Amino acid sequence: MQQTMSSNLEKLFLRRPNLRPAAADIVDFAVDLAGLFRRGGTFFVAGNGGSAADADHICGELLKGFCSKRPLPDEMKARFAAAGGEEGARIAEKLQQGLRAVSLLSHPGLMSAFANDVDPDLCFAQQLFALARPGDVFLGISTGGGATNIKNAFIAAKAAGVRSWLLTGNRHGICEKFVDRVIAVPEKETYLIQEEHISIYHAVCLAVEEVLFC
Repeated sequence: MQQTMSSNLEKLFLRRPNLRPAAADIVDFAVDLAGLFRRGGTFFVAGNGGSAADADHICGELLKGFCSKRPLPDEMKARFAAAGGEEGARIAEKLQQGLRAVSLLSHPGLMSAFANDVDPDLCFAQQLFALARPGDVFLGISTGGGATNIKNAFIAAKAAGVRSWLLTGNRHGICEKFVDRVIAVPEKETYLIQEEHISIYHAVCLAVEEVLFC
């Protein structure tokens, strides 16, 4: 699988040769995600500001077809038809296979309540601790690598037996101390880091999709 991933991701490194120093980490991340989804695990992701939007964006590429339509298998189509007759069959023709991805920005009621009642820096940690199970994967995005709420989520991930990845720039913030793996792009300016992050997660989502569905 890793050889297939490397081949798929080579296009990224041809377009963005500055990312070659992080190539091994990016390929390993894609392999990690593909393995996670094959065993039915859940992928969690969080970030702040523009990285919060990236967290939602990543999940959007995984929960439905990205570059592939991902039609439902015939067995599942039959189950829809049994459940809803012609209407069920119609629904099954339009639905797409998704991968279990959760943005920790997607629960504003919980986040606002926990921030007000307990501690705003623990909103991500609370969700991850409540939802994740051993063997799941968490990606924390922090361009500077020092976001307190992301750091706290990494600590919660470690306590819960969840494998963790940091997507960051080259500032080497405190989060690096608490993660299993780091993907660091060679940029310091936030907007430049985010531009590289988009390229990385698009390529990873495509590589995972091609391995699992094509």
